[in-house]
Amino acid sequence: MIRKIKDYDFTLMITPVFLTAFGIVMIYSASMVLAVVEGYESSHYLVKQIQWFVLAMGAFAITSIFPYKNYQKLIKLIVLAIVILLLGVLLFGSTINNARSWFNFGPVSLQPAEFAKLGLIIYLASVYSKKQSYINEFYRGVLPPLVLTAVILGLIVLQPDIGTSAIIFLIACSVILSSGINFKHLLLLGSLGALLALFAIPSMITDERISRFAGAYQPFEDPADDGYHLIQSYLAIGAGGLNGEGLGQGIQKLGYLLEPHTDFIMAVIAEELGFIGVIIVVGMLAVIVLRGLFIARKCPDSFGSLLAIGISAMVGIQAFINLGAISGMLPITGVPLPFVSYGGSSLLVMMMGMGILNNIAKSVRKTEQAPVPVSEDKKTGNNHVSTGGGKVWVK
Repeated sequence: MIRKIKDYDFTLMITPVFLTAFGIVMIYSASMVLAVVEGYESSHYLVKQIQWFVLAMGAFAITSIFPYKNYQKLIKLIVLAIVILLLGVLLFGSTINNARSWFNFGPVSLQPAEFAKLGLIIYLASVYSKKQSYINEFYRGVLPPLVLTAVILGLIVLQPDIGTSAIIFLIACSVILSSGINFKHLLLLGSLGALLALFAIPSMITDERISRFAGAYQPFEDPADDGYHLIQSYLAIGAGGLNGEGLGQGIQKLGYLLEPHTDFIMAVIAEELGFIGVIIVVGMLAVIVLRGLFIARKCPDSFGSLLAIGISAMVGIQAFINLGAISGMLPITGVPLPFVSYGGSSLLVMMMGMGILNNIAKSVRKTEQAPVPVSEDKKTGNNHVSTGGGKVWVK
């Protein structure tokens, strides 16, 4: 049993769990006043996130054990489930913050778009790994998976959830770029994307989205409206300094910051724990992403490699967009910080991704520890070790 546990990647086991536990503490600090204002107990969001954490740990354990190669056998079921869920939420979902993105089952809410991230990664990794022998043929090797990708993106844009659709688009780009397609096809895809954007962007422009851009890049021109939330984020970050005001001592969470326990939780961390707290969180996120890419590089099969790249990109891209929003680099899009922000669907998907990465790491380690087959050459009597690219002679 101990030997089996040693096969897993301890970095990808401990870091996400520690980061999530830290997030639970910060969620309580950021939400206790908000919960009371909303008519709940001060521990309302804390208790709910702990419940999601227990469920996420169960999902983590299952995906760590489940052989990642078996996802290829389930790909049709995964794709069908994604499409049904996204269609279902458009028809029967609940509207929160002007987006019909949620299924409400009593006290439990699920966001199908979060699960679409991981499902699309599995789909793209599976399809492109099978097309490696003809990946340089655009219409046969590159284009077909993009049709389903466009459908999924379109269903999420219709909710509308621009933040999640942007993340999924960038994740898909990461997997496609890593699949081995040639530079000419990249240029062609870029041209097609730009052409589609020319037609799509005008219909997506609304007064609300224009105000988000204005608030991000010119916040002080309208500090009472468009720029208000970003300015409060600046105040929180600036007040924290190097060491912070102390855990629980932040002011901006007291009705000033928008969604202090979700979108702007890093601003609360900056105010209460200072630059040191921010660096620790960003550092742990970077460790997860870099470790995932390292596993992708070591994985001997293309499916596992692309899967690890996609999951690493999911964590890295989502973290970048969240941090970009609170710092004014990007418009506010309502994207949670991975593992740290309040939200059951996001945490569940992230921990499932970590479980899959651990299973890939386990497979890589077993491959490295496996004895190299040695056979005797019938003509010379010497032994040779098979390396896949030729023979290494052993006397």
